[in-house]
Amino acid sequence: MTLKLNFEAVKIAGLVLAKVGNPSRDEPLQTSKHLFNVSDEDQEMLCPIFLKPFRNLIGHRFTHHSSLDKNEVNAASTTIFGDAGHLLAQGCEIANRLYTKSTHPNIKSGDLCISLIENILLEDEEKTVRAICILKSESVTPFLSISEKEGDLELATEQGINPEKIDKGCLIVEHMERKGYYVLTFDRAGSESRFWVRDFLGVRPIPDSALLSKRVAEMAVTAVGEERPEGDDSPPWDVNEPAQEALTYLRDQKNFSLQEFEEKALRTDAARARFNEERKRVEEEEGITLEDNFEISKRDVSKGKKLMKSIMKLDTGVEIRLRPKVLDKPEEVLEKGYDEEKKMNFIKVYFNEDLA
Repeated sequence: MTLKLNFEAVKIAGLVLAKVGNPSRDEPLQTSKHLFNVSDEDQEMLCPIFLKPFRNLIGHRFTHHSSLDKNEVNAASTTIFGDAGHLLAQGCEIANRLYTKSTHPNIKSGDLCISLIENILLEDEEKTVRAICILKSESVTPFLSISEKEGDLELATEQGINPEKIDKGCLIVEHMERKGYYVLTFDRAGSESRFWVRDFLGVRPIPDSALLSKRVAEMAVTAVGEERPEGDDSPPWDVNEPAQEALTYLRDQKNFSLQEFEEKALRTDAARARFNEERKRVEEEEGITLEDNFEISKRDVSKGKKLMKSIMKLDTGVEIRLRPKVLDKPEEVLEKGYDEEKKMNFIKVYFNEDLA
């Protein structure tokens, strides 16, 4: 089940700060000695920054191979929700767990914010809940400020966190606590998501219709994708037609049937074999079971477009990139031809205005 969360009336009830290094490089861990309270005037600015990354994400829940109680972040969350007075101590425990899991040489040091968020509205159930927000920023951005001093102006340079470039985060919602809470999480690095999702948080995706629809769509695009023959100079998105047909089939169905999908959308033995290989890989990596039958979420099926071939790199140094919404009918905005005088291929692009 995908929760509809409304953040309009939220408030940050307290904030724990930390600087988390990498133990393998002898970098230290530094945590707050006191809880930081956000002023009323800063609430309006900080709440959207903290919560903006958590829109349109797949729901997860805490897990543990032996007992859910032994998941450290889940246990810390339960303690905080039970008594907000434990936010500082448990926030420092969470920071320490992240530090002990940050031993891989590719893991960067960074700034950590752990906050307790109040007044999140669960729209489907018409009730308010709290959540624990964990954000990690692994890079700082230089910025300039002009201030007045002794009747004159001066320029100062500082380093700070860019709100648009927060690297990792999770939102632990006070909901479904017996099943491991409802958790939203992201990792901009992608390749390091196993560290953040598995090693640190210990969460797995909730296999609801949103997740299943998205994964099946992605597997379908991968399964029916075709390699371009050597010497083929046609646009790479010309091979997307089988993937388009598979996604269209999914969007036209109310319920998914694996047997019917293989017969009508995966038309070759090779495509069916690749689909089953992808299914096995996803199940092993994410620790979930992809059901043979489920209700289709049409919105999440469309996310499979992101895996379609959409970039054309030309030998003249030009690169053409199509956004997913254009991939349905690229011929409406592109025209390909050959210039006899220059003895070169060309692509003509149609547009109404420059949005840069």
